[in-house]
Amino acid sequence: MRSETAAIDPAVDACNIAVRELRLTASDGYTLAATEYVPAAPHAQIVIAGATAVPQAFYRRFAEYAATQGYRVLTFDYRGVGKSAPPRLRGFRMDYRDWGRLDLAAAIEHCDPALPLHLVGHSYGGHAIGLLPNHARIRSAYVFGTGAGWSGWMPRLERLRVFALWWLIGPPLVRLKGYLPFRMLGMGEDLPIDVFYQWRQWCRYPRYFFDDPEQHPLRAQFAQVRMPIVVANAIDDAWAPPRSRDAFMTGYTNSDWRGVDIDPHLQGVGAIGHMGYFRAKAESLWQPVLEEFRRSAVPV
Repeated sequence: MRSETAAIDPAVDACNIAVRELRLTASDGYTLAATEYVPAAPHAQIVIAGATAVPQAFYRRFAEYAATQGYRVLTFDYRGVGKSAPPRLRGFRMDYRDWGRLDLAAAIEHCDPALPLHLVGHSYGGHAIGLLPNHARIRSAYVFGTGAGWSGWMPRLERLRVFALWWLIGPPLVRLKGYLPFRMLGMGEDLPIDVFYQWRQWCRYPRYFFDDPEQHPLRAQFAQVRMPIVVANAIDDAWAPPRSRDAFMTGYTNSDWRGVDIDPHLQGVGAIGHMGYFRAKAESLWQPVLEEFRRSAVPV
């Protein structure tokens, strides 16, 4: 594995945080772009598992914040997204589950086994934990905006938008382009064709892929996860409101998971929605994450 030092933000450099760009290799040989934020004397480490169509740079502020408090933080781009995308997405094939079972798994393997490891997830990142073959290495997780994806959990206007994406706008664009041109729609990074079709399929069900007859083996796989997980959802998150979170998280049958409902106005951060958890104005949401990780380090 090769690494090279990237440009360092002056404020981060003042805290003795080194920022390094890396290339990770998944077990199937696929190469992934990653970035590591390393304090001078890390006491623990965090892997950030991002949302669908969101590049790793979106999580930079949180990564820097955690690094200044002694956490070694790793971000990465899933295959087909951001700096891990091929030159052309047309003809690129993959399984949506690969982001968890291969890509996130490679990020976990990269981490130092001598340091306690925690996971911070966003949306898909909460799904990915149960897909991991090496989830036992993670001490605890804190995820934002994870839900089942079923439009029935969403407000009416969001249901209409989702219906248009899945059945009116998305299909002709995917047939024309050979991938989902999310960037053209102003919704994030472009997505491989298989991600579009699998995502749409699972969002038909109230409990996402747990209700898909073809994915029943996932129930037993998710039941193996035993780490504590905090799942925080803003009440104004139209894509993943708290009841959507509760429907999906029942799949973690043996995890000690706890839901947190975030009221943006009480937090004083303004609107959060599905993407605001990691924006600069949401910094007040981040300290509870690190406090939770510290509590998990204390022997019971």
